[in-house]
Amino acid sequence: MHRGSRAGLATRANTVAFGEYGLMALDRCWLDGKVIEACRVAVARHMKRKGKLWIRVFPQKSFTKKPLETRMGHGKAGVEGWVAVIKPGTVLFEIDGINEAEARESMRLADTKLPIKTKFVSRHHHS
Repeated sequence: MHRGSRAGLATRANTVAFGEYGLMALDRCWLDGKVIEACRVAVARHMKRKGKLWIRVFPQKSFTKKPLETRMGHGKAGVEGWVAVIKPGTVLFEIDGINEAEARESMRLADTKLPIKTKFVSRHHHS
């Protein structure tokens, strides 16, 4: 797969659509599937089986990497992993069924796992 363009702002998945609170990306990056899973685990553990979590991003882009200390040539490398392309404004996670303080805290936990700046958004007042 080509590396593609990461320019511009998110035009889709840029509002809180399912839950009450969300976590919005402010930078652009490639989010690895492992990172998304780490966030999911952190949030799920904090919510202690209360509330519901939606993950709005899916790693559907493959990226390749050549083995270390390999000479040039020999064609394209094997698939190394899967990433989700994140643009500023993408809502990454959404939660519902818990109060705002708990929502903020669980999103803060997810934020610590992410390589980008994020902000907490809620359905009603978009800041």
